Amino acid sequence: MQKFQFYKEILERDQRLVRLRAKGKAVFVGDTHGDLDATETVFSQYFKPGYTLVFLGDYVDRGPDSKENIEFLLKKKSEAPDQVFLLMGNHEGYCSVPFRPADFWESLAPDEYNVFSDIFQVLPFAVVTENGILAVHGVPPAVDTLEEVNTIQLCSEQWHQVTWGDFVEMPGERVNDPKDRPGFGEGYFIRAMKQLGKNVLIRSHQPKIKPVIFDKRCITLMTSYAYTFTRHIAIADLEKPFIHSADDLEILEI
Repeated sequence: MQKFQFYKEILERDQRLVRLRAKGKAVFVGDTHGDLDATETVFSQYFKPGYTLVFLGDYVDRGPDSKENIEFLLKKKSEAPDQVFLLMGNHEGYCSVPFRPADFWESLAPDEYNVFSDIFQVLPFAVVTENGILAVHGVPPAVDTLEEVNTIQLCSEQWHQVTWGDFVEMPGERVNDPKDRPGFGEGYFIRAMKQLGKNVLIRSHQPKIKPVIFDKRCITLMTSYAYTFTRHIAIADLEKPFIHSADDLEILEI
């Protein structure tokens, strides 16, 4: 268990809000959900100088290799803490809000459950770039400034937005979600992005939504065969002066 304490200490060096420097490229990776092959493919292609890897949450459950997937990611984070970032998804919050399917969590012995719960609770909530990108698992939180992301508490309304929030292609702000999850429309997206001073949102969480919506400013990535036959990532040039839409990104299949 000593290695997991080391992993937690590494993760705690990051704030809830991670700011990427305007240097090189960033690779954004959607839900991997126990798809170790997807994670290893990303690292084999992009874990090299000049690239920062941002994983958008949901590393466990659904896929066959949850424990192997998260342990691989934690090891890589410990080896290159300034090059690899792991955001919190809703499947990392099982200790706060139980859900199904939760095959990873239900398979753990009590001591393992406590270890992973402890580690996941310190994961960051958001990543931003200087040229206009905001990345979260669900939807942007209702805060006045980006710095307030660092003050979001587990199980708060803002936390539920970041980890559980869905988008619906409808006007308005709050919309009914048939799954009883926080649902938000285009009006909320436009207001939140303006408030936070960012142009493009990169997220994951929703496998059945269109990959690109809201005038090409909202990109949803799925990077696990647990959901789809095609796995996608997005690459952003951090040295590009401005990122305005999906047209300014490389969206690739791996």
